[in-house]
Amino acid sequence: MVSRSYSMGLYGMEAFVVAVEADVSVGLPGFEVVGLPDAAVRESRDRVRSAMKNCGFQFPVHKITVNLAPADKRKEGPIYDLPLFIALMKASGQLDANLDDSVFIGELSLNGEARPVRGILPMAIQAQKSGYKKLYIPAANSPEGVVVEGMTVYPVSDLPSLLRHLSGQEEILPAVKREDTLSNPVPLPDFSEVRGQFEAKRALEIAAAGGHNVLLIGSPGAGKSMLAKRLPSILPDMTFEEIIETTKIHSIAGAIPDGASLIQTRPFRAPHHTVSPAGLSGGGSIPRPGEISLAHNGVLFLDELPEFSRSAMEVLRQPIEDGKVTISRVNGTISYPCTVMLVAAMNPCPCGYFGHPTKPCTCSAHAVSRYLSRVSGPLLDRLDLHIEVPPVEFDEISSDEKAESSSVIKARVNEARSIQNARFKGTAIACNARITPDILHEVCHLSDPGRNLLKKAFEKLGLSARAYDRILKVSRTIADLDKSEEIEPRHVAEAIQYRSLDRKYWTKEL
Repeated sequence: MVSRSYSMGLYGMEAFVVAVEADVSVGLPGFEVVGLPDAAVRESRDRVRSAMKNCGFQFPVHKITVNLAPADKRKEGPIYDLPLFIALMKASGQLDANLDDSVFIGELSLNGEARPVRGILPMAIQAQKSGYKKLYIPAANSPEGVVVEGMTVYPVSDLPSLLRHLSGQEEILPAVKREDTLSNPVPLPDFSEVRGQFEAKRALEIAAAGGHNVLLIGSPGAGKSMLAKRLPSILPDMTFEEIIETTKIHSIAGAIPDGASLIQTRPFRAPHHTVSPAGLSGGGSIPRPGEISLAHNGVLFLDELPEFSRSAMEVLRQPIEDGKVTISRVNGTISYPCTVMLVAAMNPCPCGYFGHPTKPCTCSAHAVSRYLSRVSGPLLDRLDLHIEVPPVEFDEISSDEKAESSSVIKARVNEARSIQNARFKGTAIACNARITPDILHEVCHLSDPGRNLLKKAFEKLGLSARAYDRILKVSRTIADLDKSEEIEPRHVAEAIQYRSLDRKYWTKEL
């Protein structure tokens, strides 16, 4: 007898419907799973067999063939345990129910409990688009599944309760969307806790207002990491579309916190400098998102930038420019979005005290030059603002004066972003950092004195064309914070100040 249940599969960000077909026929006992399953899918045979026996159901002692259609797409993970169980129960005559409008997703333990899986949100969205009405998923995944409108989500705790529900004996109550799904998130570290560093905080405000990439340079203990960790607290709140897209990526990676429905705060990812290129960009036979994609719509913080491998740093160049990372494998090509604010931090030399006002640097000029050269020119060009973070003076760190809070700074950032939203309405551009070349000079209109100042800086600092574009975009953001339609010399001068650590300038100073 042949029966069928429905599940979903994942390939990158895209989900697709999988028909789980089971045939129980006369012949020597055996259990085969076909349809391009990976090792975890093939192991479903043993999990389902043990779960059925331990829950008191009869496992068919016949020749069993299970096909996962479409057979030309790779299937991975333990998500097919639950639909495979349903298909076998129907094929063996132990379940009689019309489940053509239902999708089953979940892993089973050996005693029949349903265990959570990754990727529920994109699969639930696709199931709804494909016309299915009911979604049976592990209870731990239900907060994620109920986000999708138009689907009735049933939280499955174990197989006996599921069978009682399907046979009409005891109903499983559908999961209900929590009222706090889009409520205020957990409080973030606040800029009011940062003493001094007024110039650095001003630069980070500009970066947040325009979505610009940042390089923080300073001695150990100056506060580079502390400043970077507080950057998300002044970024604009995510739109619902950004929340869904960010949550989809974290769902695919299995990185959604327990009990959470949505990723409501902008991500902050800080991989260690030993991370591999694949760890940053993503990888695997069916590639999963890497750190740069997990930071989508948020901040990717690279502390001790020169300590990262050259290959890891270089893998960032194209994704930062394009806002997406493309991974090619034999089976196909997958693209993940990665619109991030890249924030990097580094010491000015190997010992960390080059240019320190009180502590002497023990590095030779050659050692300092070699240390700085670990950051390539092309990557440096993609960092819009180069911020010097000096040591904090005693009077500043011991002062009782309350520093400006993140909420006050965020209000100014939101005003600047509202100007940009009006400017770029009807386009795919979200902020000044993403201005495309075709409208750059139209949007970033310089006054004549501002143009002359930028020309002198371009010639003196030996800037690249990309650095010129970055200065122009940062100037536009500073003008937006100043509520100025035209970019004036003061805006250009401040933007140039944040390029004073360009590579050619460093070399001359050394």
